[in-house]
Amino acid sequence: MQEENKEQISMPLIGDDAPKFKARTTQGEINFPEDYKGKWVILFSHPADFTPVCTTEFMTFASMQKEFQDLNCELIGLSIDSIYAHIAWLRTIKEKIEYKGMKNIEVMFPVIEDLRMDVAKKFGMIQPNASTTQAVRAVFLIDPKAKIRAILYYPLSNGRNMDEIKRLLLAMQKSDSEQIATPANWRPGEDVIIPPPGSCGTAKDRMEKKEEGKYCLDWFMCFRKSK
Repeated sequence: MQEENKEQISMPLIGDDAPKFKARTTQGEINFPEDYKGKWVILFSHPADFTPVCTTEFMTFASMQKEFQDLNCELIGLSIDSIYAHIAWLRTIKEKIEYKGMKNIEVMFPVIEDLRMDVAKKFGMIQPNASTTQAVRAVFLIDPKAKIRAILYYPLSNGRNMDEIKRLLLAMQKSDSEQIATPANWRPGEDVIIPPPGSCGTAKDRMEKKEEGKYCLDWFMCFRKSK
């Protein structure tokens, strides 16, 4: 029996350089990553314009854009639609849609036109068992060195939690600046985890040595108060 020919799906992994691309967007042409040097980027895809789940997501992201920018982070959206469809949809959002108290929402971050699926394929956003014509709900968090630091995937049917995406960004920025880890459900201001010791001697010293603001639950699990 002859096997079906299926296109090989690939995607960048955490720690990889984010794929480079140039694209036409609702905010003009962008050249990634050159246009975003020194900034964090959240690149996210959505299945299609004029769909209800995507509309709630875009309204929520747009209402939080200033919060992300204050964290040195820019948003970039993408779907396999034309620039004209993007513009018409974003205008409809601003002029007609009110959701959870949000209205007159203007989407100011760029939305990529990707009719040929060039960018979507580079990032593994097309997953044939879900759809061959729509991008799944992918989220890539990319650091100021254009390295992929986190990847989230959602099915076509379910919207993303933007508060969690922001929380994850804050946690990664905290880890980078202070060389610490963050525990489950960590929120800014909560205690952070000190990296595990690299030797038996260090582990013993850590348990015996008392430092203000630091405490251990066991030799491998030590915390300190958040700065």
